[in-house]
Amino acid sequence: MQYINIVNEGVKQLHPYQAGKPIEELERELGISNIIKLASNENPFGLPDSAKQAILAELDNLTRYPDSNGFYFKQAVAQKFGLSPAQITLGNGSNDLLELVAHTFASEQDEIIFSQYAFIVYPLVTQAINAKKVEIAAKNYGADLDGFLRAINDKTKLIYLANPNNPTGTFLSAVDISQFLSQVPEHVIVVLDEAYTEFTLPEERVDSFALLEKHPNLVICRTLSKAYGLAGLRIGYAVSSAEIADLFNRVRQPFNCNSLALAAAIAVINDDAFIAKVAENNRQGLKLLEDFFKAKGLSYIPSKGNFVMLELNQPALPIYHALLQNGVIVRPIAGYGLPNHLRISIGLPEENQRFLKALTEVLGL
Repeated sequence: MQYINIVNEGVKQLHPYQAGKPIEELERELGISNIIKLASNENPFGLPDSAKQAILAELDNLTRYPDSNGFYFKQAVAQKFGLSPAQITLGNGSNDLLELVAHTFASEQDEIIFSQYAFIVYPLVTQAINAKKVEIAAKNYGADLDGFLRAINDKTKLIYLANPNNPTGTFLSAVDISQFLSQVPEHVIVVLDEAYTEFTLPEERVDSFALLEKHPNLVICRTLSKAYGLAGLRIGYAVSSAEIADLFNRVRQPFNCNSLALAAAIAVINDDAFIAKVAENNRQGLKLLEDFFKAKGLSYIPSKGNFVMLELNQPALPIYHALLQNGVIVRPIAGYGLPNHLRISIGLPEENQRFLKALTEVLGL
């Protein structure tokens, strides 16, 4: 029997999510070492000391289930941002939360709106639940909010909107977001994905939590995988109205955040010195790469994330493979409909310089 014939219709056409190539895989393939990975928008500094100490202190408790409600982490987030713990939903990374919203609110007869060149999980989740995908053509590689508004109808249930956007790095201002939300009908849930918000400058950052009182249909998703350096532990959180959070918790898997993740998250959420170091390294590294691209006449998309998208005048895959031979892993993004682009994560200064040296050799600059 072919079991594909009895699965959810949406699953039949799905393909597994393709993550960035792991360092260990390239070591096995090429038999080389001293590899740098600038493919998955990870924190180049590794775990902050505050997280390491919290993890060590938690090791003796691993025979016990974690706190399914995440009481202390919710308290820390609420206190930091002036929220109520009842507004917070915990997830196994923000990816878990993006799926949770869809499973809570959408079904086969509904439509879900997202942008062209947006995070690939949005269409994957939509198709998995067999809802209708409504992809809005990008505007300057970012979200066309007017196009979103024109697409809304009685069947629209969700809108996914990333800010900054991955993989393009484009950014919407506080005014853009506020004006957009004021025109979205209350029956449409807007998911504002802020996985990279810590990399934006404080003066330009959207105060998204302040929008919740006026827009009860807003759900904000954040992660501790990027700036906070906890990608391997998988923890994130959503902020919404208490009513919506209660609905999420009816669907959310129990114990979806493990004990080590919760302990580390409690420690790092207030580690402002570490986040400031990460953000400054990112600012300098992003400027280095963008200045290099300008000087060499290479096209790129200005970014507000911890990555930048390089546009080549040729298929990017051969360039990607040539960089692999130099021990440099970046991210080809043909799966996003961008076959001539590479996405490069910002690393440590020496990693950024090594990438530029390898790119110079590969492109003959």
